[in-house]
Order: sequence, then structure tokens, then C-alpha cells
Amino acid sequence: MSIRYTPATICAVATAPGRGGVGVVRISGRDLLPLAGTLTGGKTAKPRHALYTDFLAADGNAIDNGLLLYFPAPHSFTGEDVIELQGHGGPVVLRMLLARCVELGARLAEPGEFSRRAFLNDKMDLAQAESVADLIDAASESAARGALKSLKGAFSDEIHRLVEDLITLRMLVEATLDFPEEDIDFLKAADATGKLARLREQLERVQATARQGAILREGMHVVLVGQPNVGKSSLMNALAGDEVAIVTAIAGTTRDTVREEVLLDGVPVHVIDTAGLRDTEDVVEQIGIERTWKAVERADLALVLVDSRNGVDAALEEILARLPERLPRLFVFNKIDLGGGAPHEASHGGHPAIHLSARTHAGIELLKAALLRVIGFSGGGEGVFLARARHLDAIRRAAGHLELAATGWQQIEIFAEELRLAQNALSEITGEFTPDDLLGVIFSRFCIGK
Repeated sequence: MSIRYTPATICAVATAPGRGGVGVVRISGRDLLPLAGTLTGGKTAKPRHALYTDFLAADGNAIDNGLLLYFPAPHSFTGEDVIELQGHGGPVVLRMLLARCVELGARLAEPGEFSRRAFLNDKMDLAQAESVADLIDAASESAARGALKSLKGAFSDEIHRLVEDLITLRMLVEATLDFPEEDIDFLKAADATGKLARLREQLERVQATARQGAILREGMHVVLVGQPNVGKSSLMNALAGDEVAIVTAIAGTTRDTVREEVLLDGVPVHVIDTAGLRDTEDVVEQIGIERTWKAVERADLALVLVDSRNGVDAALEEILARLPERLPRLFVFNKIDLGGGAPHEASHGGHPAIHLSARTHAGIELLKAALLRVIGFSGGGEGVFLARARHLDAIRRAAGHLELAATGWQQIEIFAEELRLAQNALSEITGEFTPDDLLGVIFSRFCIGK
């Protein structure tokens, strides 16, 4: 029997590449029971019951055997009929199963297409859909917990409450547009400015929590800069807890950037060890120094390494003058073990400073705590949900519109328009007001089976 299905049916391998005990092929579309019957030789799949069966090729021979699960619309991940074929996790077998689904009229899913269909079918909002990918990509337990909170709707609930309060205030303000003679008195009597102030306070709290979530998700990029032989590679190894960078007494040993991810209180910190900055005739070292400055331009924080015995000399001052003004700096006065000092916190030129020994690890914990303080991370507690850069941008724009509304509230048309723009900005987070091209960008970054 040959059955053709509409192009709306999609399929993909939903398990990670490679070999495993179990491999899953996921199918989503409309009216998938005939497809299930063809794959199983006429067996009937019951909703949400595991059917043990052979998966058959076109000639009737078995491709594999395993479990078929059928989730009828709308009670499925995508809101459409969904079938999962759980077979053996060999790459060849999974490719054969996938090819059989395509023979039966399905097409290969695009990255994130299952999640996109779930969003379009109102099974989840956009922030929840993004949290699916964030949960998969979580680099720490804290990030995973935050992503799960977002998936369960904690972030979306906060945004919905803000939007509902905005709508209520908009209704109040826009109702006055029909009565211009009485509008200001009416808004005063209704405490419109008080409602706006409370709304701004609520948004500020959400913004603070979202910032913590964004740090958990994105982490920070820290670049180690300084002159040769001040201990950058030793500090890199001390932070990483492993010998990831070569350490010698020869100046100029590090000639290229070395990258390592370190988890600090659940925050992924991408530490970049760089070539020592100095004038040199060595062509290879010159290339490394050029890459150092490129890494500095992209960094979130500069760890400025100083030999504590020499302090900040003229050569280091030249390096500091070239650092971007917007780049935060944390000074590390290294090699206190050679000068007889004790690890402690201080400041230098208005910037925080840590005195430590990378070789003996004395003061490393002080440095880790200082790193978290500099980026503004106060801990991934139970209330933190994961947030993305686009979420922070939307919240920032909404806060800006509410600020303009507060300063110009006596001009009712401006007041109403700024409230509308604030609502639109927040609605972008959950996808209630989101351009289609943005959706394409967001879901294209998902893995194929999601």
C-alpha cells in the first residue's frame, strides 16, 4: 500500500548524533494514523500507549523494531498529531527509518521546526520555546534550573502580568482622549501616575532578575592582558584547575589565544589567555599580539595582570591606555609569594584589585568572588529564570518608554503612545507582537529534532 501525505508532515531524528541504546525519530503533521499503520503493517496505534512493533520498509521487511508512541492533536508537543519511533540508536538504522518516513510523504524538519509549530499552535509562547533550547544547552545546574523555570512559564507569567497592568493603564488613559477638557483631572483622580510608578517598579524587578538569568545563560568573556611573564598562563591554569596553558619562565611563551570555560557559582566564564603585549620583531608573536587586541575588543571584562614586585610601570600604562573605555577592569597583582605578601583585596585607580599568587593558588577564591561581583551576579537562586539578550533589549526599551510616559504624562497623546510602545516591546518577549523574520532567526538556532 502506498500512501502520500501533505508537505506539512515533518520528521527528524530527535536523539543526539552517534551510537546509543535508543534512537528516536519524531514525526509531526495531520492525520498520522495511516502512516503509523503503514509503518507497522496495519497495527492500530492507541493514543499515548506504547506499541511494540517492527518498523517496515516498502518491501515489507523490517528496518528495525521498537516502540511506536502516538499523540493525537491537540494533546502533543506541537499541537498536531505526533508519532515517535523509538528504535535502536545506530546511525544507519535511524537514517533508514528517516528515509522511510520521507518515502511516505514526510519531509525533513528544519532546525527548531517542532518547537516553532508548538509556538504557532499556542502550545507555548516564544520565551518558553527558547527555553527548550536553553535547557538543552545549559552549561551548569543553575542554568538548567533557570531554563526549566522559563519553560514552565515563570518568565512569561511575569511579562504577562506587566502587559495586563499596561493594558489596564492604557484603557484608563485612552478613555480620557474623548474628554480633553477633563483629562488631567480625571487621570489625577484615577491615580494614573501612581499606577505607572508601581508598574515601573515591577518592571525594574523583572529586569534585575532577567539580568541574572542572562548572565547564567551567556556567561562572560574574560580576557587576560598584561606584559609577558607576569603569570597570565599560570592564572589561567589556576582558574581552570588544569594545565591548559603552557607555563615557562621564557617571556613570549604564549603566542596565540588559549580559551577555557570555567564555572563560577554556576556562571560560565570564558577565560581567554593571550600573548603578552610588548614590542617584538618575532612575526609569530606579532600575530598573537594582534589576536590579543581583537579578543580585548570582544571581551566583557579585562583581567589586568601585574607583577606585584614591579607594580604598574610605564609599559603597562601604555597597554591600559589602549583598552576600550567601556571595558571593565579587574587588576590582579600576581606573584605575592615571591614578595612575601598575603592575599587580599584592594583597589587601583578606582578599579578593584586582588593580590594573589597564581602559582600557589593563594587568593584565587578572592579573585573568583570579585569576578562575580564585577559582572553583577548575585547568585542563581530559585527565583532566577533564564533570559536572552533580546529579552533584555525588549525590557530596556519598555523601561525607556515608561520613563518618557512618566515625564510627559500631562500630554495625554504622548502618554498613551509611550504606553502602547512599552506594551509592544514587552509582547515581543512572548511572541504576541513579533515580526516573522525574528521568528525565523530564533528557531533556526535550535537543533533539528526540536
